[in-house]
This record gives sequence, C-alpha cells and structure tokens, in this order.
Amino acid sequence: MRNSKQKLKLLYLIQIFDEYTDEEHGITMSEIIKKLDDNGIKAERKSIYDDIEQLGTVGYEIVTEKLNRETVYKTVTRKFDVSELKMLVDVVQASKFISKKDSEELIKKLEGFTSKYEAKKLQRQVYVANRVKAISKSGYYNIDAIHDAIYENKQIAFDYYMWNTKKELVIRNDGNKTDISPWALSWDDENYYLVGYDSETEQIKHYRVDKMLHIRMSNESREGKEYFKKLDMADYAKKSFGMFRGKEQTVKMQVDNRLAGVIIDRFGKDVMMIPTDEEHFTVKVDVHVSRQFLGWIFSLGEGIKIVGPEEVVNQMKAECERLMGQYQLPQ
Repeated sequence: MRNSKQKLKLLYLIQIFDEYTDEEHGITMSEIIKKLDDNGIKAERKSIYDDIEQLGTVGYEIVTEKLNRETVYKTVTRKFDVSELKMLVDVVQASKFISKKDSEELIKKLEGFTSKYEAKKLQRQVYVANRVKAISKSGYYNIDAIHDAIYENKQIAFDYYMWNTKKELVIRNDGNKTDISPWALSWDDENYYLVGYDSETEQIKHYRVDKMLHIRMSNESREGKEYFKKLDMADYAKKSFGMFRGKEQTVKMQVDNRLAGVIIDRFGKDVMMIPTDEEHFTVKVDVHVSRQFLGWIFSLGEGIKIVGPEEVVNQMKAECERLMGQYQLPQ
C-alpha cells in the first residue's frame, strides 16, 4: 500500500501546501514529512527538495522563508485570491435563486480554493433584508438545464410556482406544465429570469428561475428565432423595470442634478444628460412604460418629473389619481 502511495507523493504535497499554507502561514520540512507519513508516504528531505523543484517547473511555485530561525515553505500559486473568494461567497449568500442548503455546499467548495486558515475568513454572513431563498433545492441546476436546452435548440416544459395567502407554494397555470422556447437568461433586481418565446400567445415572456421546478427538455425545436434575432438582451433588460413588459416608448424626464448617479446606474454612461438650468438636466430614455416604471419615478420623489410624451404624462397623472382614490379616507 505504501509503495503505491509513493507514486502519489507530488499530489499529496500539493494538497498539503494548498491546505496548510498561504501568504501568512508556512509549514516546516519536519511538518511536511510528518503529514506525508500520516498519509502512508515515507520521504526524506532531499527527495522533497527535488519534488518542490519539479512542482516549480510546471508552474506550482513554492517559496521559502525564515521564521523564528526555522525555514518554512508556502505556496503562492492560487486560482483565486482571498478577496475574490470573499466576493464570490457574498454573491452566493445574497442570491435568492440559490437555496440555503445549496449556498452552504457551494461555499464549502469555494473554501477548497484556499488554505484552512483563510477559509475561516470565508465563513461569514451577508445580511439581506427580507431575504427569501429559492424554492428549488438546486437553483443552479435549473440554470444548467436551461443552458442545455438553449445549446440543444430545444423547448422546455416546467412547473411554475407562486405563493398563496396561506404561504403555500402552488403551481400556476392550473397545474399544467408551462411550455416555452428558452432564448436567454437575464439578471434583474436580484433575480434570475428566463426569457423565452411563448408559441401559443406569440409573445416574449419572463419567468423567475427560482420559481421553476421539474424542468424537462422536450423534443420540439425552439420557436421565436425571428423575435430574438432583433433583440439586444442587455438593452432589453435595461428598458424593463422588474422585468415587467409595457409599451416601449422614448420618455423625456427633468431630473435634479443630485440624481445624476441614479440615472447613470439605471441607463448607463452613454445616456445623454442635457443641462436645463444650474440645478436640473433633461434626459431621454427608451423604456417599457409599465406601473413598475411609474413606481420607480414615484420612488425618486420630487427630484424627477416626466415631461413627455403627453401619453406617458397622462399615464402618470392617471396613476396618481388611482392612488389618491385608493388611499382616500372614508367620509
């Protein structure tokens, strides 16, 4: 058994350096020999020096350093640095489409890309208000299934869920499978959406990936290619507020200078902002005018005002009147 393990010595060395060393932590030669012995591998110092040199020739660099009169060895070869792993962990924890269980498993895998000391720094909690994690236990497998269908040019069928007032998950569409031609995935407002073509209604539709279950690829080829040939997904997502559709229109707005960052964050740096006075500018943007868009305007308060076209101004006035009626106190 030991002889067969000797052939794996280089792999065990990499494992030892990956797990027990980083920029701040090294390992002595005596500790290396002891850990190899614990794995059934006998080794002498000279052979390990030779192994370290061999690893360096294939790009796995190990450096030496004097620490308290002892020489320690550490790897400087990592696929990710700790700051990158922290960012990935934060994204995983904050993502609603990944379930709590899958988040924990994925983070555990990410910890394997650094030492056991640095891994402790990844065991952190990102707090997000009112976070509801994915319905599915394997949200990212849904994404994989959708990508497979797109690659294979096939339609998919799935169950689409929603919450009822009893806080229960129920299947929409009267329990029938939803059939769609998947064309793209879009990230919007912290949610993953499938963007696809519905042959029955001849429309482009969106579906929250975390509410999709039991995805099955069908034998039917995708439809709606002519729609998506003309569709710029990045532009499309920018125009859709909360991925809600509405009539696409060019809307002119008067905006306080202090909201310049809000406009750039939403519509990009290429948006043209024309000064109207010392405190305001006007901007024209192409959007899908929906209640969600009007609600976004409401949320910015007196700092922004729709000034055209007249149709959209009237829509905003009607929405204001609707809200006034909805919140009118009884006589």
